[in-house]
Order: sequence, then structure tokens, then C-alpha cells
Amino acid sequence: MQHSTQRPMAWWAFGLANLAVVVTASLLGWYLLADPETSPLGVYPLPFNAALFWALMFVVWTGFNLELAGFDRIPQPWRGVAFTTATATFAVAVTWLLAHGLGALDPNFAGGREGGLGYFTGALFVLFGFSTYVMAVVNWNHWPWTDRGLRQPMVGLCEIAFLLGPTILLYVVLGIPAVAARVPEGGPVLELNALLGWYYSVVIAIVLTGLCWENWPWRLAGGRASVALASLVGNVVLGTVLFLALRLVVEVVVGSVTADQLGAALDQFPAQIGVCWVAWMIFWGNAFGNRPTSYGTAVNLVCRAAITFGLAVVTFVAYYYVLAEHVLHEPPVAGALHGNALGFLDWFALVTLLYVVGFGSYPLRAPEAAGQPEEPPAELHAPVAPAADVPPVPAG
Repeated sequence: MQHSTQRPMAWWAFGLANLAVVVTASLLGWYLLADPETSPLGVYPLPFNAALFWALMFVVWTGFNLELAGFDRIPQPWRGVAFTTATATFAVAVTWLLAHGLGALDPNFAGGREGGLGYFTGALFVLFGFSTYVMAVVNWNHWPWTDRGLRQPMVGLCEIAFLLGPTILLYVVLGIPAVAARVPEGGPVLELNALLGWYYSVVIAIVLTGLCWENWPWRLAGGRASVALASLVGNVVLGTVLFLALRLVVEVVVGSVTADQLGAALDQFPAQIGVCWVAWMIFWGNAFGNRPTSYGTAVNLVCRAAITFGLAVVTFVAYYYVLAEHVLHEPPVAGALHGNALGFLDWFALVTLLYVVGFGSYPLRAPEAAGQPEEPPAELHAPVAPAADVPPVPAG
């Protein structure tokens, strides 16, 4: 095993090495699969983003709910190869079946809908799936299945099966009416821009409290059932507060003129800056060991939130004002803004999870592995936020 013959790396060196690998792989993969100018596939932004979202859903189910059951018996680097291959196969198959199978019966899902909206309608399920399935892991810690003595893969299978009902209910009530080919009588519960911005903010709250804050403050609720209930209610409340706060941050960052040009689409931008934050929380938790860990609890949590949010704001500005146009060749949105962070940043997050979780950062040796003769199991921290694609933001 290569891990046993290498010296463990310092935590910061391990994080930077992971970052170099993930950024390089993300850019190369983007140029090959999605880039509007260099990719031969012509699938930008849809159905590429739809397949991307289903890939993230597969990673959540198999990597977090099932904790890599089955894959964990394969040595590295073949575990990572098998995990990546299975992820890609699942994503492409589900995207095609929804658009050309279900789409033949229900026009809402048809791949031929203008702007690829049929692909987006099917992939919108992932937005809700991320909230329910990720919360079951990072906030509930697999409650109640582990309390009943179950082990993997039964824990993950029960979780996936029993959460499917509430996830579909959220999707049918909130999601489909917002993107339906025919607007339902009375209109959707939430218009699409507001739905994406608000619900993604709930996902941010789940990742922030479950991963970055180690389930504070929900853990103060006491028993596991109480913690689960507190996190369910608390994440919705915190997510709503984050939606309003992040919308204000975006207004300040892009300026009043661009904010006016975005119009109603501004409600979507808490998700756009939010995916930058979620991507960094996942990367920081998995590659940088969720530092700091040596201060008091309150200081540790505040520092992690400040570090990851600061990186998110820098990433948001760099992406929308420089990278999307000049490096990723994405079209303009409004003013000087280009691209859609819910595409490339979700791609960055997927590559992070495939490398850090699937490949276990192979062949790097994590600081936590120091002194261990065999390669450590892949860390299973929070997955990326819902990679829901967003239709093009109107420029005016």
C-alpha cells in the first residue's frame, strides 16, 4: 500500500496538495465535457448540469448514507476508479431516462423543452434530495436506524427508502409547479428564483451546522430524536435568515446597477454565492481537517465559518468577474457578470468528493493517517450542496 511507505504530510500541505489536484482535474474535465468553446459534446449548460446534479445525488446516497458499502472492499486506487465510473454511469442513465423515457409521457420532463428545461425539471429533485439525505447523515447521524442495531448497508438502505417519500413530496409541492410547462392554477408556492435561493439557503444551514459546526447548536437538544427535530426546524429557520443575509451580501458585492439588472433573478443569488460557501465548507472539512480544532468550541466554530465564508466571497467575485468569462468561456448574465456558479462550482464540489472521498486523496497521506500501517478509510463529511441547475438568469 502506497500510504504506508510515505511520510504523513502537514495538514496545510495536505490541503493544498488536494486543492491542486482538484482544481487541475476540474478544469481539465470542464474543458472536455462542458466548456462552450472547447468541449466537443455541446451539452452546456444542459443536459450537462442535470447529469452533474444526479452525480452528486449518487455520491450522497452511496458515499454518505451507505458509507461506501461495497466499494470499501476495493483497494485504492481501484476503489476510486470504480466509484467514479459508477457515479458517471448512474448520472448519465438517470438523466437520459427522465428526459427521454418519462419525458415521452410527461412534457414537463421532455428533453426537447426550450432551453433544456425538461432536463432541469428532472434534476430539480436533487435540490430536495440534498436537504433530506445530507441532514440524515450530518445532523441526525443516521438516527433512528443505528439506534435499532442496524449496520451498513441496511442503515443506508433504510435511510434512502424512508426519506424518499418526504423528498418526493417536497419536489412535487415546491419544485415541479415552479418549472411546469403549464403554470398551475393559483401559481407555484414559490417562484423559481425565490425557491432556488431560499431552499439552497436551507441546504447551506445543514452543511454549516452539520459539518462546519459539528452539529452545534442542535446537539444541545439532548436525545437523538430531539436533536433530529431541533435540526429539522432550526435549519429551516437558519436557512431563511441566511437567504435574507446572503441576498444583501450579493447586492453589496455586485452593486446597485447590476442588482437592478438582475431584477427578480437576484432572489436566486443566495444560491449562487451559497454554492461557493458549501464547496469550501466541504473542501475545508475534508482536506484541511476542519481547522482550527485547538481553541475553545466557540472560537473554533466562528473561525471555520469566517474562513470558509471569506473564501466563498473571494471565489464568487473571481468566478463571476474573471473566471467564467475568460477561463471557462461562459456567457454573460448581467452587467459584467458571466456564468452560473451552480454549474462550475458544483462541478468543483463533485470532483472534490470523488477525489477526497472516492479515491481517499490517493496517493497523498493524510496527517490523520500518521502511524497507521494501512490506508485510512475515506472521511465522510458533508457533501456538496444541491447542484440544482438554474435556467439562464435574465439580463434585464
